[in-house]
Amino acid sequence: MQTLMNVNETNVHRSVPPTTGGFIETLAPAAKRDFMSLLMTSTYPANMVLFQEKETPQFVYMVLDGEVKLSMNSSEGKRLILRIVRKGEIVGLASALSGHSYDMTAETLHPAKLAPVSRRDFLNFLMRHPEAYPAVTEMISQHFTMACEQLRTVALSASAPRKLARLLLDWSERGQATEAGTRFRFSLTHGEVGEFIGASRETVTRTLGVFKSRRLVMFNGSTLIIPNKSALEQYALD
Repeated sequence: MQTLMNVNETNVHRSVPPTTGGFIETLAPAAKRDFMSLLMTSTYPANMVLFQEKETPQFVYMVLDGEVKLSMNSSEGKRLILRIVRKGEIVGLASALSGHSYDMTAETLHPAKLAPVSRRDFLNFLMRHPEAYPAVTEMISQHFTMACEQLRTVALSASAPRKLARLLLDWSERGQATEAGTRFRFSLTHGEVGEFIGASRETVTRTLGVFKSRRLVMFNGSTLIIPNKSALEQYALD
């Protein structure tokens, strides 16, 4: 795990980013131009901690390419991954607006291109363009809903297999439909998957083995394929 404090400046490349989709595409033309003027692309290595829980919010991060995982840690050192943030989303939004400490830790999963915007610049942008508030509110609402769904899966599902089945089905919603089934990138370690569902790495490995033996899932390198989503959905309900 790396932090921003120990990134060498030579590893950071800055340039004006392309259109990113997501939040930016919801803005009116004038607000969009203004917001784009604030963005400068920075390239971050994998496993780079952008910010940690209880830190004072200094930046929000627009995800231009790559993925960022958001997690929470208990006093005993256990970690729960809440969700993966993808292209077009903003990381650290709620804390930037409230001024309260970050309530999650944000870390890149893979090499990623992000655009950090200082909290002051972001708040000034909203003051200049109050019509952007509905888009901000919608994104925060989506983040809250996703976090609630994740907590519901972890806390209320009866078994690790059911939790894992529901997690894979959720990820498959962003997958690609093919003749072989729905496919999507599966690049997390078994330990990280365990942190999503509150289970040990060994439990995840064993459960995935059962899923593969029952042909509920198949693997092709870092790609996971669900041949029959209905079968996995039934398994998630059992």
